[in-house]
Amino acid sequence: MSESALPNGVERREIDGERRLATRGEPVYGEPTADGWRAWDPERSKLGGMLELGFETGLSGGETVLYLGAASGTTVSHVADFAGPTYAVEFAPRPARDLLGAAEIRDRLFPLLKDARKPETYAHVVESNVDAIVQDVATRGQAEVAVRNARFLADDGRLLLAIKARSEDVTADPETVFEGALDRLREAYEILETRRLDRFHEDHLGVVATPR
Repeated sequence: MSESALPNGVERREIDGERRLATRGEPVYGEPTADGWRAWDPERSKLGGMLELGFETGLSGGETVLYLGAASGTTVSHVADFAGPTYAVEFAPRPARDLLGAAEIRDRLFPLLKDARKPETYAHVVESNVDAIVQDVATRGQAEVAVRNARFLADDGRLLLAIKARSEDVTADPETVFEGALDRLREAYEILETRRLDRFHEDHLGVVATPR
């Protein structure tokens, strides 16, 4: 992809003899670093994979972001390195502890131990009109989660979603799962781009959308 398509604060840097996506910040998950830049591994990050594949994410740097399914902070820490205020929602206590560690050294990263399926429980904390929602929630009803959280997104904002087919139905054909999820998404969003992420994440669909 072209360098101009990357958000400000995300660059390709020479790290361990390889030109890799990177953000400037403290390492979180043992990723290699060079000159203050940390490699962003697309095989451990759905959003990293979307950037590597050239998705038009609409991210330019400095955005206010709501991140759903932050887990231990692998991807959301990279996001907070280049974005503005970044609200990180994670429900499971164990990864949330690691997320807190990533947030301690990032003043723009705000961890929330909440359930992304229940946005009303954090609506008093997350500001409205966020510029982007990034979602990587490994549960059934992934499209439903995105629809419920559309309330936070600015009219011209972007949903950047990775749908994991095996989290919806391990026995179903992934394409069937994706079609059903997209149908539900279209009730609240206009779909701008979809593409399989199989190069980095098997049976995942990357989605870029904007509110209807």
